[in-house]
Amino acid sequence: MNMFATQPRRLGSPLAFAILAATTVLPGPPALASSHREGPFIAMQRAVDGTDFYMFRSYEPGRENTVTLLANYIPFQDPEGGPNFYQFDPDALYEIHIDNNGDAKEDITFQFRFRSSTRGTALPIGDKQVQIPLINSGAIASGNDPTLNVRETYTVSMLRGGRRGGKRDNLINLNGGGDTFVKPVDYIGEKTFGGFQGYENYADKHIFDVAIPGCGNGRLFAGQRQESFYIAVGKIFDLVNLNPLGAETNGNRNDLERKNISTLALEVPISCLAAAGDPVIGGYTSASLRQVRLLNPEPGNAIDNASLSAGSWSQVSRLGMPLVNEVVIGLGDKDRFNASRPAGDASFADYVTNPTLPALIQTLFPSAKAPTNLPRTDLVAAFLTGIEGLNKPANVVPSEMLRLNTSVAPTPIARQNPLGVAANDLAGFPNGRRPVDDVVDLSLRVAMGALCVLTGPADALKVGCGPGDAPAGGLALTDGVRKTAAFPDFWPRFPYLLTPLPGASNQQ
Repeated sequence: MNMFATQPRRLGSPLAFAILAATTVLPGPPALASSHREGPFIAMQRAVDGTDFYMFRSYEPGRENTVTLLANYIPFQDPEGGPNFYQFDPDALYEIHIDNNGDAKEDITFQFRFRSSTRGTALPIGDKQVQIPLINSGAIASGNDPTLNVRETYTVSMLRGGRRGGKRDNLINLNGGGDTFVKPVDYIGEKTFGGFQGYENYADKHIFDVAIPGCGNGRLFAGQRQESFYIAVGKIFDLVNLNPLGAETNGNRNDLERKNISTLALEVPISCLAAAGDPVIGGYTSASLRQVRLLNPEPGNAIDNASLSAGSWSQVSRLGMPLVNEVVIGLGDKDRFNASRPAGDASFADYVTNPTLPALIQTLFPSAKAPTNLPRTDLVAAFLTGIEGLNKPANVVPSEMLRLNTSVAPTPIARQNPLGVAANDLAGFPNGRRPVDDVVDLSLRVAMGALCVLTGPADALKVGCGPGDAPAGGLALTDGVRKTAAFPDFWPRFPYLLTPLPGASNQQ
């Protein structure tokens, strides 16, 4: 039985801290597929809150034989986040999982572990050397710049088989060797980096060509980017306080436009991820914490000794398909879902087969009649198995994850349609997910029966329903926010997400 962990508490002495650290193990907190503060527990654990997961055939010219994996964490970052800005948790385990045979179990896992260290930069004040209170003491040009007072590094391991017991190999830097990589510091401001281009040049130095043992070569990046998800989030969660039946681009504000995010980005050869005989892969990201975290009542000078973590890893965040935990899973089960793995998703099946979102939409907008086909086999196809002939594995155990048919060629940027497969762009959502894909509009439409309409009377998509089951005719629901695949919305190259917004601008 999963239980919430008790909150860390102040201990009476360093001795008590050491004794309890050695002897106490608490049950780990449960979790659910994460997406911007969607679960009660994860909303209080910002550094391990997974917000978005993207998986797509790379569309940067010359990289089409690879798959790009992007996992975003640490939501709602105000650019002016000083003095510490935003760091990955060195006591956390960040993972990207791939299932390449449809059995709802990971076959390949990429594990990211971070470490923070401080130079202890000090200034002579009178006859004393006194540490500065900032993470930089001057302009920054490289990850080894002596003006950078706090440095983040990380390693990435690839596991074949189970995530805790599989064969482990570290990714290796092809330029200089070694398995330790440097994360760029956040975009502190234009004075620190000399403006937009200065920061982008700096960040580009942290895109690494890597050798993936037994797999070929790829690319790697971990660092701050501009928030990629777009949604009228304030209006949506105020009882859908907008006109969802209006024009697709009716000018609502993207409430995440002025926020940044922290991204884990990997480019991996298709041949590494897909199994022989079936080009469909499933993927999701998760974050885990140790079961015990104790506060040190007398932390010293080190940057990472304010607490001690011990015990087994406990998953607290999980994200595959977008918006599942936000608008599909019931409030009381959100944390439990975050702690679960896809193989156990049968326990959440009622939220998919008998969803509440269509009924809520009908209550708010009576002309938007909820579909009548219960149980909703069309939603099982969309969220749990993949769609026949598109992205359904040959042998599939129903489970929630993003699914990508790697045999479908990427669509060039100029022809990418934010509505993906529904607009005959077969390289888009729900066949994987690219940054441009409008998953808010698409998820609303699928919830209201869009697949029942698209499949036609003969059920060409084999989703178990037809147009007559969608009284609203698969309404073109929208939140009125839309982006394009091209700059200035997204970069046309790895890692695709834009340069983050600066903490301070020289513009008036």
